[in-house]
Amino acid sequence: MSEMAAERGLVIDASCIWRWVQVFGPELDKRCRRHLKPTNRSWRLDETYINIKGRDRFLYRAVDSTGQTIDFLLTDRRDAEAAKRFFRRALLNEGNSMPRVINVDKNPAYPRAVEDLRADGTIGQSIVDPGFQTRQ
Repeated sequence: MSEMAAERGLVIDASCIWRWVQVFGPELDKRCRRHLKPTNRSWRLDETYINIKGRDRFLYRAVDSTGQTIDFLLTDRRDAEAAKRFFRRALLNEGNSMPRVINVDKNPAYPRAVEDLRADGTIGQSIVDPGFQTRQ
């Protein structure tokens, strides 16, 4: 963005743009999310690692059966706490219906995260079995 602004004769530091993202990003997300097409109740979750500035990060991603993105989360760790944070974030967003089924890979953090979320009432008892439907 700072390079694009420089082409137009404006001098804006990249750190200034980063501060704008931090301040206005959540508000833009809140205003735009309600206009998105609602997702369906069949979710596919996966995570992959990506290298950012020499450090491995984990990108959690959820899509519905039509391929529409439900949510994503970039985190330092691939553990039950990160999975729980991702589930909460995806479940509490407007437009995301409570899933009927969740397909996941064999990450052992998912069943533990679902058990914890069931215990605190975020996920209902009838939604998904803690074993899930796993993909090979």
